[in-house]
Amino acid sequence: MTEIPPIRTVVIEREVAHPPEKIWRALTQPHLLEEWLMKTDFKPEKGQKFTFSRQPQPDISVVVDCQVLDIEPNRSLSYSWQAFGLESVVTFTLEPTPRGAIIRMEQTGFRPDQDAAYKGARASWKQFVARLDELLSRLD
Repeated sequence: MTEIPPIRTVVIEREVAHPPEKIWRALTQPHLLEEWLMKTDFKPEKGQKFTFSRQPQPDISVVVDCQVLDIEPNRSLSYSWQAFGLESVVTFTLEPTPRGAIIRMEQTGFRPDQDAAYKGARASWKQFVARLDELLSRLD
């Protein structure tokens, strides 16, 4: 019997002093997504296709093709994330706490032969979530 190699997942979880409704705005409003993640034409509707894009250097463009898979306002958001041969799923969950909320970001679908993508995602999501936290501190 052939053994199927495990699919790897990047998980970042932290508690923030902001309510789920405020975090939800930053996860679903394109002008706010652009501040902490990437430029996007996102619409919070199940089945909606959208892209994330950025140009880190003049001669390099990054485009991520996505589709909203599941959405439960102020609670969870899941979308496909496809770029550079990676087909994965990103899921955000928000859990209210007495202090604010726990944000959990999970990106799953990294095959064993996608080590560079996996390591890049681990580093990038830490930076993205830190920028999300900074944005939340500035939002009303």
